[in-house]
Amino acid sequence: MGTERDNSICFSFGVIADIQYADVEDGYNFMKTRKRYYRNSITLLSEAVEEWNKDCMPPSFILQLGDIIDGLNAQHKASKKALKNVMQEFKKSKADIHHIWGNHEFYNFSRHCLMSSALNSQHLGNSMTPASSNRVNSNVGEDKQETFYCYDFCPFPSFRFVVIDCYDLSTLGREDCSKKYQESLKIIRKINKNEDLNNPEGLGAAKQRFVQFNGGLSQDQLEWLDEVLSYSDENQEKVIVVGRFCVPYYSRNIFNENIPSY
Repeated sequence: MGTERDNSICFSFGVIADIQYADVEDGYNFMKTRKRYYRNSITLLSEAVEEWNKDCMPPSFILQLGDIIDGLNAQHKASKKALKNVMQEFKKSKADIHHIWGNHEFYNFSRHCLMSSALNSQHLGNSMTPASSNRVNSNVGEDKQETFYCYDFCPFPSFRFVVIDCYDLSTLGREDCSKKYQESLKIIRKINKNEDLNNPEGLGAAKQRFVQFNGGLSQDQLEWLDEVLSYSDENQEKVIVVGRFCVPYYSRNIFNENIPSY
């Protein structure tokens, strides 16, 4: 955090990820390799918000990159309460919060619930691109089971941020009768022959992403993204695409990298 304002800076923004709050005792991650401090995570969030607010050049916005509460909350029937506690801390922020959805969001809530929750920040999209305008208009008649969560916004002239839905193509959060659920299951089972589809054992590094806690972008979303990026290219904009997955880490990759035919 700076103490003197740099007038050459166009804007700044904050980033936070994997808060994974739960009002439970400390534990470990799925692989038992890293300790998790579930209750203390909300204290760290509070400290982050405090730092952002008092900076001499406060961030224009904050990117919350997913897994805001831990999946343990669902087991304790505490998902709504946990989310409320975390959002109370975010409300103290002077900057708008843009939310990304990760697998832990879907462990706690259905996609339908998330679309009508405080974690839907699509209202912060301020894009005037043809792709985004068409998407807003098409949402009226869209099948709610197949919808995806995405938008773009410009915090400063010639800069565009694009929020994508990395669990658009996923078995998480969707009804098992939906087309995207069935398509996702086929993609996973084509590669992953384990009984537990969350188990990457035997898949090899490049194919470990084909597990149920991962996801991907549907063809509809890819076409929307292509239109937005084409518009930005034509208008010489700098673009940052914001999603849940880290591309270089194979087991966390989206399905879309070299999806097999089926």
